[in-house]
Amino acid sequence: MTTTNIGARPAPTGPPLIRDHGYRLLITATAVSKFGSSVSYLALPLVAVVALDSSAAQVGLLTTLSTLAFLVIGLPSGAWVDRMRRRPVMITADLMRAALLLSVPIAWPLGILTIGQLYVVVLLSGAATVFYDVAAQSHLPQLVGREHLARANSLLVTVDAAAQIGGRSAGGILVTVLSAPVAVVIDATSYVWSALCLLRIRRPEPMPRTTERGKLLDEIREGVRFVSGHPGLRAVAVAGACTNLSIQLCQTMLPLLLARDLALPGFAIGLFFATGGVGVLLGSLSARRLARLLGAGRTLVLLGVAIAPFGITVALVDRGPALWVACAGWLVTTFKVGVDNVLKVSFRQSVTPDRLLGRMNATMRLVLTGSLAAGAALAGFLGEVFSVRAALWTGALGLALTWLPIACSPLRRLRDIPGL
Repeated sequence: MTTTNIGARPAPTGPPLIRDHGYRLLITATAVSKFGSSVSYLALPLVAVVALDSSAAQVGLLTTLSTLAFLVIGLPSGAWVDRMRRRPVMITADLMRAALLLSVPIAWPLGILTIGQLYVVVLLSGAATVFYDVAAQSHLPQLVGREHLARANSLLVTVDAAAQIGGRSAGGILVTVLSAPVAVVIDATSYVWSALCLLRIRRPEPMPRTTERGKLLDEIREGVRFVSGHPGLRAVAVAGACTNLSIQLCQTMLPLLLARDLALPGFAIGLFFATGGVGVLLGSLSARRLARLLGAGRTLVLLGVAIAPFGITVALVDRGPALWVACAGWLVTTFKVGVDNVLKVSFRQSVTPDRLLGRMNATMRLVLTGSLAAGAALAGFLGEVFSVRAALWTGALGLALTWLPIACSPLRRLRDIPGL
């Protein structure tokens, strides 16, 4: 079994990765697609809420369907990706998502847009995202080398967060000025741009060895056993599932509360969610420094304990000063998400052999995205049966406890990750 590399020496700093042409193209593709996705993150729920007058249960189902594909094809996707070159998979997924999203602004002026169409769009887009995410995280170690993983992931998460800030802020303005369905065009265009960037990466990508192929089910089981049998990966999976379940409860109900109950304008809702991007940005920029200072495992535990009270403020969101307090709480909570994204993903990639990267990432994505689906479904149920505020409180209380799985595992003693 692969060890957790506790006490391993960090890799030398080396020249900036941004000088690498292939990595620059990957960063550009990530930036433009994440910007567009951040626009749709706000625009698609508001299409349901404002344009189609959907209920809390329908909005919850819409969010659930966006992640359902990970539950259905999550594990097989990892085995399939391990059999293929990863970059062509990413390009195909980008083009599929672009075509699906374009159907929304086409149907809207014709008066034929329905909640059913939105369900189909998010479900099939989610399936494409399954393959893109698994392939992208499996491709990165090949593109930059394992010794640079922490630096590469830090910059990727930073770009992702910056795109969220710009995208969600722009999303609120675009929804207000152009309408939510038209704002979705931005996301579709971004996926096309991303595919063009990936096409320009000329670095040869070796084809996985066909001699290692076995029965699909056996390959899936091997990936699941690797993750479940590795104490560090198992702790990362459980902690990530708890975080995603809790944060999705908040994210699913916040648009309803802010738009319907508090009657805030679209740009204000966009700015609220943009603070989450600021938090992830600051966390990604701080992750390597905190890990070098405290140790990677101790950073994950101590930071979780420190920010626990701030998540509670999100459930107190209201007009006036309470809105600013909730924004600050959301900022601090997502700061931890930024740190986690850099350290946990780099750890996962560093301890996994190349031949298992797709299956490890698929297993992780099944757990992490499955918890997002469960969180969205639970949010819809709690919002419909009890209240939107009750769903927010449930999510906020859950966020206060997400550090426990790491604290109870050997990962708490992890000192270094390659590239720190």
